[in-house]
Amino acid sequence: MSGLPLLSERLRLDPLRPDDAAALFAYRSDPEVSRYQGWKLPVTRDDIDAFIQANAEVRLGQRDTWSQLAMRPRDGATLLGDVGLHFTANKDEAELGVTVAPAHQGKGYATEALRTVLELLFGPLAQHRVFGSVDPRNTASVRLLEAIGMRQEAHFRQSLWSRGEWVDDLIYAMLRDEWLESSGNRP
Repeated sequence: MSGLPLLSERLRLDPLRPDDAAALFAYRSDPEVSRYQGWKLPVTRDDIDAFIQANAEVRLGQRDTWSQLAMRPRDGATLLGDVGLHFTANKDEAELGVTVAPAHQGKGYATEALRTVLELLFGPLAQHRVFGSVDPRNTASVRLLEAIGMRQEAHFRQSLWSRGEWVDDLIYAMLRDEWLESSGNRP
């Protein structure tokens, strides 16, 4: 994936590697971590191996694809979590998501990672709109999206069938102009 790694003060975001499989499987198969996530749980390590291999073949920014980035300490190899980037079929629109391993939650890594990703999306990748979809019961993720400057655009009632139940879906978004204004990067 070109344009990587992305660096922030404490983090490095780069492609997932085969040696990330054990850690990725451990937190992604944890029911508490995946409780409000829309992705399918990995059933076996083979699922994770195939996921990492398929992810390596995706070009960052390719329309109608998801790319997962590993979140690591800036100068380390430990997998802290991952950031998902979905480049929708719509021109210049991307969706983002983040998952942090339980041992690394509550340390501000998700906020730092998503702010770094917004710089990429609204900067070099010139996206017009970035959004996130979140179950309103996931209050930590709602606070996260608000902390990075996104605004709530919609609250869809019982609009998604997820893990055996109808759930609500909040949509948070930000336009490139809003990001430029809030970040002081006005052209």
